[in-house]
Amino acid sequence: MDLAIIDQTKDGVSQYHQDLVRAVLDYAGSYLKLPDNTEMSVTFMNNDEIHRYNKTYRGIDKPTDVISFAIEEDGDDFPVLPDEEMDEELAKNIGDILVSVDIIASQAEYLGHSYERELGFLVVHGFLHLNGYDHMLGDAEEKEMFDLQRKILDDYGLRR
Repeated sequence: MDLAIIDQTKDGVSQYHQDLVRAVLDYAGSYLKLPDNTEMSVTFMNNDEIHRYNKTYRGIDKPTDVISFAIEEDGDDFPVLPDEEMDEELAKNIGDILVSVDIIASQAEYLGHSYERELGFLVVHGFLHLNGYDHMLGDAEEKEMFDLQRKILDDYGLRR
């Protein structure tokens, strides 16, 4: 997976945590059988910045832990219809995930698990949203998404 990691935090995100995000998302991508040339980004930020995005794009006037922006291809005015071979070669950008490092720390403490488990949970949660999973559609969809999320994290080794 071609993953861009952007650190917009005040104190910086450690290389260890950036590498963990890369490894967990590579694992999740292979779990969903995504092509190797799948592209996406993860941006780390503090509460003040994610608060601004949450208010602007979701109408919620407070910080949140993770926001996903999926790239939809269905709305193109001029669709490109590549042949099958060309389609396999073209990279597919699935979108962007924004994560608050401040909330990772507070939620990990509150839930009684490691910072790494909470970090993995949030990026996999956002990743699944980018791939069409949505826990807000109903009980069955919520169960499917959360079961898959738990399975990916457990199999990777980030258990609660």
